[in-house]
Amino acid sequence: MPFVCRCLILSVWACLPVAVHARPTPAPAPAQQRQLQVAQLFREAAAQPAQLRTWLQAMPKGGDLHNHLSGSVYAEDYLQWASDDGACVQLDDLSLRAPPCGAGQEPAGGLATRNAALYGRMVNSLSMRNFLPGPTHPSGHDQFFSTFGKFDAVVRTRVADTVAAVLEQAARDRVPYVEIIANPPQMDQAAKRMQLLPWKGGDDAANLRALQPDLAPLVQAAQRDLADIDAQVRRVLRCDQADARPGCTVEYRYVPYVLRVLPQPMVFGQMALAHALIAAGGSRAVALNIVAPEDNPVALADYARHMAMFRFFATRYPGVPLSLHAGELALGLVPPAQLRSHIRQAVDAGARRIGHGVDLPYEDDAETLLQRMRREQVAVEINLTSNDVILGVKGMAHPLALYLRAGVPVVLSTDDAGVSRADMTHEYQRAMQEQGLDYPTLKQLARNGLTYSFLPGTSLWDADGKVAQACATALQRETDDAACRAFRQGSEKARLQWQLETDLAQYERTLLLQHR
Repeated sequence: MPFVCRCLILSVWACLPVAVHARPTPAPAPAQQRQLQVAQLFREAAAQPAQLRTWLQAMPKGGDLHNHLSGSVYAEDYLQWASDDGACVQLDDLSLRAPPCGAGQEPAGGLATRNAALYGRMVNSLSMRNFLPGPTHPSGHDQFFSTFGKFDAVVRTRVADTVAAVLEQAARDRVPYVEIIANPPQMDQAAKRMQLLPWKGGDDAANLRALQPDLAPLVQAAQRDLADIDAQVRRVLRCDQADARPGCTVEYRYVPYVLRVLPQPMVFGQMALAHALIAAGGSRAVALNIVAPEDNPVALADYARHMAMFRFFATRYPGVPLSLHAGELALGLVPPAQLRSHIRQAVDAGARRIGHGVDLPYEDDAETLLQRMRREQVAVEINLTSNDVILGVKGMAHPLALYLRAGVPVVLSTDDAGVSRADMTHEYQRAMQEQGLDYPTLKQLARNGLTYSFLPGTSLWDADGKVAQACATALQRETDDAACRAFRQGSEKARLQWQLETDLAQYERTLLLQHR
């Protein structure tokens, strides 16, 4: 046999085992195939912002877990309520004040049609619209934080309306769940009461003993006030009527907060009441936060002390979750030494979620911190628009990619959408266009918005992204079954997660039908 023929036969024979034993690559499951096709549509539309906005507006988005109540409402709403309530415009600082109007003030009633120029200046003053640095507000940071005191007089009389406005916007963005950072009025009372009591410095056990007799009545009053607000929200949204507003479909909880710029006794008083309120149940208060500018001199000086307070209360109220603002700082805003440990200290204090986490690259041993956050499933709440307008951190300077690459759980949130003039859909679009995230990643972040929420019940997903065994078959077949229904029956979180999966599947089918 010629040599060439022998080689040909041998080469064919050598291939036979491969041909016999090789397994064909399995075709993607229908859901995976559908996701791949939708991802391709988004890639093709990457340079078309208008098209992306349309698609992302319709996309189901999970939860908004970082949402400050007063900052989430647009200036135009505040001006309308001020007009309806006979409130006043303070002309020297362009703020809203309670009636009656006096010298240096103008009635807010009918301002939009009566004095359009002043109305426009008011919108700018109450938000970041048309912001340009100037002598009074040289940075976006200063303009942003100056707005809250300017509409506070209206917020105090319109709490239910502000909650309703947040829920309505969430419904427009297809966000089924919101955790609203808001306080009952008793938080101020607890702060003032603690300030009147003897302060024992770092002896937190003694400090708590002094305040303890006041906590139970304050908790009961806070529960009543929160229940009353919820009833008012239902009336505003007409939830019991045939013409109920879309916001009625949005589930929500409250996250009380302490103000890190107050004197230590007042911070302690707020912290004590918040822990007692959350632990008592009976209201929508589910977790505790700490807010206000992190670069404030008091906030910087007392940062470690605040974290020590959280650690103390964890020994008294171990079941109370923490979501803590940490790392909302940038180089230049504070000295480098102030960027080295805030996120780590918050994690050490027991935070289950970190709000912002922007200064991560400046943390000591940031890689070890990332590994710990991944291992302990400490999520980070990313607020892209807010970080841009307040800190000037955006694009590739933002640490979002570091968190994702390390496997840290990430959620997208709005922070103060009214002040920033944005919404949740805009956050998703920034994540895609500015940060380079693809559709499957956005979809996972939407899921995270429920998985890392403080809703009660077992999650549909575990830390590795695997579905609960009881629902594995149902989710794979995209058909509900008795086992999965029974699992969801005992978990409010799982019920919302299942609905999100159903909504995402329908969204993808519709998108593909429209763009074949």
